[in-house]
Formats: sequence, structure tokens, C-alpha cells
Amino acid sequence: MAFVQFYPILLSLLFALFSLSVLAQTTSNITLGTSLTAGEDDSFRASPSGEFAFGFKQIEEDGFLLATWFNKIPEETIVWSANGQNLTPKGSKVELTSNGWFQLVDPNGKQIWNANPLGTEVAYAAMLDSGNFVLRGQDSQNLWQSFEQPTDTILPGQVLNQQAQLVARYLPTNYSRGRFQFNLQDDGNLVLYTTFFPTDHVNSAYWSTQAFGTGFSLIFNLSGYIILRADNGTIISTISSNTMYSRKDFYQRAVLDYDGVFRHYIYPKNSGSSTGSWSTFSVTPSNICLRVNEEMGSGACGFNSYCTFDGTNKSCHCLNGYSFIDPSDVMQGCKQDFVSQSCDQTSRETDLFDFHEMSNMEWPFSDYEHFQSVSEDWCTQECLSDCFCSSIVFKDGECWKKKQPLSNGRMDPSVGGKALIKIRKDNATLIPEDINRDNDRSKLIIIGSTLLSSSVFFNLVLLVAACLVAYRCCRSNPKGDQDVQLTSTMNLRSFTYEELRQGTKGFTEELGRGAFSIVYKGFLPDTPGNLIAVKKLNMVKGSEKEFEAEVSAIGRRHHRNLVQLLGFCNEGEDRLLVYEFMSRGTLAEFLFKDQRPTWSQRVDIAIGIAKGLLYLHEECSTHIIHCDIKPQNVLLDDSYIAKISDFGLAKLLKIDQTVTTTAIRGTKGYVAAEWFNNKPITMKVDVYSFGVLLLEVICCRKKFDLNVEDEHEVVLIEWAYECFHHRRLDLLVENDEEAQIDMKKVEEYVMIGIWCIQEDPSARPTMKQVVLMLEGFMDVSNPPDLSSFTS
Repeated sequence: MAFVQFYPILLSLLFALFSLSVLAQTTSNITLGTSLTAGEDDSFRASPSGEFAFGFKQIEEDGFLLATWFNKIPEETIVWSANGQNLTPKGSKVELTSNGWFQLVDPNGKQIWNANPLGTEVAYAAMLDSGNFVLRGQDSQNLWQSFEQPTDTILPGQVLNQQAQLVARYLPTNYSRGRFQFNLQDDGNLVLYTTFFPTDHVNSAYWSTQAFGTGFSLIFNLSGYIILRADNGTIISTISSNTMYSRKDFYQRAVLDYDGVFRHYIYPKNSGSSTGSWSTFSVTPSNICLRVNEEMGSGACGFNSYCTFDGTNKSCHCLNGYSFIDPSDVMQGCKQDFVSQSCDQTSRETDLFDFHEMSNMEWPFSDYEHFQSVSEDWCTQECLSDCFCSSIVFKDGECWKKKQPLSNGRMDPSVGGKALIKIRKDNATLIPEDINRDNDRSKLIIIGSTLLSSSVFFNLVLLVAACLVAYRCCRSNPKGDQDVQLTSTMNLRSFTYEELRQGTKGFTEELGRGAFSIVYKGFLPDTPGNLIAVKKLNMVKGSEKEFEAEVSAIGRRHHRNLVQLLGFCNEGEDRLLVYEFMSRGTLAEFLFKDQRPTWSQRVDIAIGIAKGLLYLHEECSTHIIHCDIKPQNVLLDDSYIAKISDFGLAKLLKIDQTVTTTAIRGTKGYVAAEWFNNKPITMKVDVYSFGVLLLEVICCRKKFDLNVEDEHEVVLIEWAYECFHHRRLDLLVENDEEAQIDMKKVEEYVMIGIWCIQEDPSARPTMKQVVLMLEGFMDVSNPPDLSSFTS
């Protein structure tokens, strides 16, 4: 009976509490016709619990950021922002107009940002306790939410679907878009990228889940797990797992920080106003210094600097003799504080420079010469005598000469070896007049010393004697000198036949074969990676020339997209070449199998091959025409990086030579018309072959395919041109969902391929132009009609 009497009172109390709750939430909303003004006291709205807020944060003296943030901790922690690229001045407003338009305007009423969903009217805006800021319609359904438009942070309860991305801010207190991205791609792969800053184009991946599929989501669940999950509930990958810290007692957030590291942070809720701070729970990747390894760009830190990682934080440092261009923005890199070594032939200034030694240091991709089986003293003297050499890396008898600007610098115990930085002695900074004066003084000293201490007759006797000794050595041991020349000038190791026979288990495991050779898999414990590929030449007519051409063409070359020649065997009648082992086999095997590679993989492969050819054509000291570019001569490593191989037909060009004449070479279907017309052969023959190869990469089919139903599709270049001419490029990538989503790039790549296979060599682009077009840095114009096709 007492309960019955109390029941109406209880109902009234519950209704009152509910009303207060609704009232509290309503007062935190932004309703029709209301606004918040930057610089005023009432410039934000808190969530019902007060844990989060939405409004204006002052970043600069007269620069305000429209943002959401943690509202109950003293450490300013912004989790989302609308106008990081364009801070607004005092007096700017974010308003929900009476007709349901949500926008940010400056004091003059000019719109800076808006969040209106197309074709809908917003009834009110609300800051939720989850940290999500939402725009809602009359039915209280979310029309727009900050959780679906993240900047650099995700919170518990947030879900990112495919095509979503996080973009690191530029600096800790600069909220404009920075140099790193975290993308959940169309193919389901979750990838961390560097960018071609200041553009948003991705450059190089430095971490990924390597998971591919559709219906994937990145979920930061309420238990603190950050997972990649499929629609059916299967956990594909766990990025961070946190069951130790409950949501009740700790705030959590995950951020792609400005330094490129994706960090999961925790903060104790009941820590008090002065003792709390964000702690790092996990980092991805585990060591960004070692993971960023980009061919173009500065790496994890700026140019001419190096990166260290203590397990939580990345640090960028300048070398001895260098200083930061901008200490507040270390990613801009370091500048040299001394005058570079003179390249004047009369005085190389070797006595004015010395080396600063640093252990466990390297700069991948900054090297331009590589020597093997040399001493450290030989290496340093070689660098001192080379005015282009800014530093060297020496490890296990190998010497890499580095050029500026140095990129991808990292210091880590796993690197091993040492770097020696060439700096002017005593760090002296000399102006050019001082250098010239020193050079003149050095010349006088040299001339005087020569006149005082030498005899013309004595020097002549020594010269004749030296020539006689050299002549006798050449006559008595020609093969020995040949091997010495190859090992010293081309930095190659000379293997014995027995070494290679044992390393290949008697040449038993065949990897492939050509007209003059068979390639075997081998194992040698003292070579990089231990696994090798041994090319054994059949000593028939033509094979000796192939051996000489291959050693000459690739012996001194070192590039990310060329297979590295490690050494050779030139013993009696045996000619063998030893290469790095490429675990993924040939591009032909990868491209023409039943399950086609992804579109993004094919794009990377095409760009890699193009860069390898650009290096051969323009960037190495002796320009090289490969003469046989085809899928069988492109190999793939563990990371599916494409590397050009098989230089047996290569033609070296002398200095200032751009053309050559030679008999027909190459493979049918990839050979340019000038081979058959007895015209001079230029680098454009490789461009033609690349054009055919590019079309094969786009379509995942061979240049000739007799198994197709339509006879018009047998010859790939003819069919590709017809599809382009009739605007039916979708036929080239039929059943390839990823490529069909990216049809603009498919069209551009087909156009590049058609440009490359023009019959007139002068109409074809250079490989430099091809690379620029493939990477989107150069517009692709409509190619002319193809009057005829050669095969």
C-alpha cells in the first residue's frame, strides 16, 4: 500500500530527472538561427557530460580553429578540426541559419567551410559524449558527423570504412595537412603513406596490413581495441589491443601524429588537474626510421638529416657541420654550414677536408657508386678525391659513396657499419675568394716543389720502366688482369666455378632459361640475403658477347629498379653471372596467371620499370639501351618491387652519343619499327618496348592472344587503340573492379602506352617524360592516330 502511494511521486521524480536531462542536452545543442563567435566567452558547446566540446580554439594571436576537443583535461587535445588549412580571425562565426544551413564564415560573411549534406536541411547540431559532433534532421537522424570526416584522430566507438583516411597535421600546433596519410584503401589494405608534400598525392608506403578484400572497416571499439574487421565479423588484423585500461577510468584516442607515427594514447580521468598526461600505449610502425624507405622524397626526416627512434618518439638530427633550415620544422631538413669541395681539376682540396665518423648510420638511395672488397682507407681516399662525394657508408668491406641531398637517413643498431661525413676541417666556412686564394697558393707550392726536387731525365727513366713492367704483365696474364679490372673498376666479386657449383647443388634447381643461358637458384652464406641466382652461359656463338655486354652494362650500376649483379665467374671456358635472388619470379609469371594482380600493384610495377629505364637512359654515367624490355626480363622481389634484368643484348652509348647501329635485337612483338628499316637505333626503342609492356600491365594479358573469341582482340596494341578510339576502355579492364573505379588513370596509362608505340621514334616521349606522366606530374595529351602497327 505504501508503495502504491509512493508510485506517483516516483513517476514524477523520474519524469523530472528525464526532463532535466533532455534540457541539459538541448542547451548544449546549436539550434536554428543560433551561432558561436570566435573570441567571445560563449564560443563553444560542451557535450552533456562535459567531456568533449565543439567550438573555437585560439591557435595564433588572431587565428582561430573550429574544432572538437577533450574538455575536462588541462592539456589542450584537439581531436577534429574544420579549417586547419585556413585559420579564421576573431569575430568569425559558425552558424546554423534559419533555413538549416551549417557554415563557418569570416567577419565579413565570406564562407570558409560548410558541412551541409546535399539536399537536406539541418534541424540542430549536437556535441555528443562520444566525441562525435553531429548535424541532425527533424527526425533526429544523423545527416553529417565528424566521425565520418576525421582529420588525424579516431576515438573509441569510431568506425572508418574503405576509402577513409587520416592525414597528419603539419606540426604539433599547426593543423594544416602534413606529410603523412593513413588510408583504408578500396582494396581493403590499411596503409601508412608518405606524401609528395605539399600535395596530397601519396608517395611511398611504409607500413600496411597487407590484407585485401571488400567490406573491411577500421574499428576503434569501446574495449580499446583498434582492429581491421570484415563485414562478417572476422578480425583481419589487430593494430592495437587494450584491455588493461577501462573506458570508465581512462580517456583514449589514436592519432596519426605529425611525425608519421600512428599512436594509441591513454589519459587517466581522475588524475587531478596538474598530474595527468597522455601516455603512449602503442605505436605503429614499431620503428618508423627503418620503415620509411622512399626513392623520391626525404624519408622519415628531412634531407641531410637522420632519424632515431626510442620505441615511442621519433627524433630528427643534423649531421656534424650541418644545421636545421628551420629548427621549428625539422622536416625541412638541414643545410650545409661550410663551403663544398671545389671541383677544380688543378686542386681537389683533399687536404682541407676530413671525416666525422658515425656508427650504425645509412642513407638508402643516396648512393651513386658502390665498391666491394675494399678497405675503409681506400673508401675514404676515394671520397676525398671526388668533389661530388658528401659522405660514405662503409660496412663489411663494401663502400657506398653518397651524394647530396642525403635522404632516408636513419641511425639504428640494426643498421651496422658506419657513416663517414666529409666536412671541411675545423668546420671552417670559407668564401669563394678565400678558396681561390688557397688554390693559387697550392699551385705555386706544387710548381716550386717539382722544379726543386725532380729531374726530367730521372722521371723519363721511371716512366719507361713502368711501361715495360705493365706490358710484360699484360702479356703473361691477360685473364688475371681482366678479372682484376672487373673486380676493381666494376666492384664485382670474382667467384670460382667450384664455389658456384656447390652453392647451386650442382646446378640442379632451374629458375629459367634463354637462348644462350640457364639460370639456377643458389645459396651462399656470405652474400646479401644468402640466396642468389646464377646465370650459366652456354659457350656457343654469341654467348661470349652476351657475357661481356651484361657485365659492362650492369656491373657498375646500382638502382632500386635494376637487378643487382653481385659477381661473375670467368674460369677457363666457364662464364657465369651471379645476381641477387628475386623471390617473386618474373613479371610474366605474376601478370598472366589466373588471379590478376591488383590495380595498385600494377601501377607501382609500371612506374618502377619506367624509373629503371630512366636511370639507364639518362642518370647513369654511361647511357644504356636495354634492347629487350619484356615481362620475362622484369623480376619482382619480396615486396613486388619491379627490377629490370637480362642485359645480354644491352648497348652502351659513349659520351655524347645518342644513336647506335646494330643488327636486329630484342623479342618479336616488343621490337620497334626502326630495327627493320635499318635506321639508327636510339633509346626510343626501349620506349617502344615499354609501351607494349605497359599495355600488358594494364590489361593483364599478353601482346598476342590466340585464345580470345574476337579476332580483333588478338593483337593487344591494336585492340587497346580501338578501345581508346571508341571510348570503350572499360573493355580492357573488364571484371577488374579496382581498375574500373580508377578509370581516369586507366585512360591516362593507355594514352601513355599509345604515345610510346608511335612508329616515328621522334614522336615517342622520353622515359623522363613517361615517368612524369605516370606519376601525375605531367599532363597526358591525346595521342595521334596509329597509322600502322609493327610486330
